[in-house]
Amino acid sequence: MYKDDGLTLRERIAARGLGSLSDSELLAVIMGEDTATAVADAERLLEAYGGQLVAVCNDEIARLRMTAGLGLRRAERIAAAAELGRRVSAQQSEQVQTIESSDDIRRMFAPRLEGLQHEECWAIYLTASNRIVDSRRVSQGGVSGTVVDHRLVVKRALELLVPQIIVVHNHPSGSAQPSAEDDRVTERLREAAALFDIRLLDHIIIARGSHFSYAAQGRL
Repeated sequence: MYKDDGLTLRERIAARGLGSLSDSELLAVIMGEDTATAVADAERLLEAYGGQLVAVCNDEIARLRMTAGLGLRRAERIAAAAELGRRVSAQQSEQVQTIESSDDIRRMFAPRLEGLQHEECWAIYLTASNRIVDSRRVSQGGVSGTVVDHRLVVKRALELLVPQIIVVHNHPSGSAQPSAEDDRVTERLREAAALFDIRLLDHIIIARGSHFSYAAQGRL
């Protein structure tokens, strides 16, 4: 039985809450075990992923089960907990009605885009007061890119009679830094929207654990 401060994990949860557990202890609980061996296995698992919980939660079951001797059942439990967290975050993000900063977009789309192995681009259509009218996926591509048709993005804005657009896409590579093609897409979208007095408010790139905002960087 694993103990810390004289308490087992379950006793500590009851007394102090789940927030009192370390990352490895929390993983051990998710695996359904309360032993020193389980905590040690969880520590080795975290070390294999550079200490990053987000990397553990975004990996596939097939790879998880082979890491640190985890096994299929434990890997399934961790993957299920990660998927539950993503679904909760996705439902919470749907409650966002007004955009105040790029952080709002990150909170909305990180649960949806961070774990993907391909690129997707979404457009968010806003009123002058930044209230969301509509959001929709405008393209889906491969690991290293996706083709965005700026005409379709602007066409939808005209249909909705909105004056502002935000676009957001993911980088499966893990780096949120924009590519030369991202720069070109941003400029084409900005110019096409401006022809109809529509403002491209921001272009946000989401990667695992980070994001890049063209607006925040003064590049719009």
